[in-house]
Amino acid sequence: MIIDCHGHFTTAPGGLQAFRDRQLARLIDPALAAPTLRIGDDQLRETLEANQIAQQRARGIDMVIFSPMAGGMSHHSGPESTSIEWTRICNDLIHRCVTLYPDRFAGVCQLPQSPGVSPANSVAELERCVTELGFVGCNINPDPTDGFWRDPPLTDRSWYPFYEKMVELDVPAMVHVSCSCNANFHGVGAHYLNGDTTAFMQFLTSDLFSDFPQLRFVIPHGGGAVPFHWGRYRGLAQDMGRPPLGEHLLQNVFFDTCVYHQAGIDLLTRVIPADNILFASEMIGAVRGIDPETGRTYDDTKPMVENSALSAADKEKIFSGNALRVYPRLAPHIAAAQSGAMP
Repeated sequence: MIIDCHGHFTTAPGGLQAFRDRQLARLIDPALAAPTLRIGDDQLRETLEANQIAQQRARGIDMVIFSPMAGGMSHHSGPESTSIEWTRICNDLIHRCVTLYPDRFAGVCQLPQSPGVSPANSVAELERCVTELGFVGCNINPDPTDGFWRDPPLTDRSWYPFYEKMVELDVPAMVHVSCSCNANFHGVGAHYLNGDTTAFMQFLTSDLFSDFPQLRFVIPHGGGAVPFHWGRYRGLAQDMGRPPLGEHLLQNVFFDTCVYHQAGIDLLTRVIPADNILFASEMIGAVRGIDPETGRTYDDTKPMVENSALSAADKEKIFSGNALRVYPRLAPHIAAAQSGAMP
């Protein structure tokens, strides 16, 4: 089985953006009518079949862990109440996609984060999505200011009530920024990779996993700068008196394969243990063009993993075994979908 741990609903029907536009417009003119989401199941089928599912079939991917579009989370927009409403709309739409195609998708939720607001306020939505909607994980934005980094780090104790709920529900989080409002940082070319690298360094300098040994994070996009500078991070940990990275972080931190060239995949798989890598492509995401060097889309990462020097056993871990281990609720979802027993 091939499990892609990193998928976003980037092709949602236009009705979703129309809802968002009206929602934000009402912040300026409260007299405007409240927005209503108007997206039928046939519209969802049409866009999913023509896009994500078509790509899954073409690439031989069996299951995608699916979440709202990361850039659309836009946690800086409006007050907390706006984020709560928008988050529920987006998560409910993902649930509808999963309900239509449970054999193709498993849900992951965005959170109703808002600048200056305690992460504990996101506990209720996480619990709703996991216990009521059957989601298998969540996405955490380490920078709800969307480019200005004014909130406390992921290791701050204000996060602890949320982490307690993650452990209770036995779900992991993918660390994923949203859009960039800072002109110094291009969204997908800089801000995303900065977020990945920053989160890893926050974990390195903390005792978070001593307090929460069962906590699990997936750092996407191959870990940003981390694999390329592994020696730097090993040295920093050593200089700070931290344990070796394998002991300090690699029981809790994992990386995905959203790295869009063979040399990058080769580096990732040489530096990071196979037990800590999950297959991902982020198909129909940040990079959608054809690579003239390969003739394939840049985000078609499956052949790159197949062409790596890894053993067959390690490739199997990356393609499915690790995802099933990191996302314990995924196996029951797959079993229910295959048996036709989905609620």
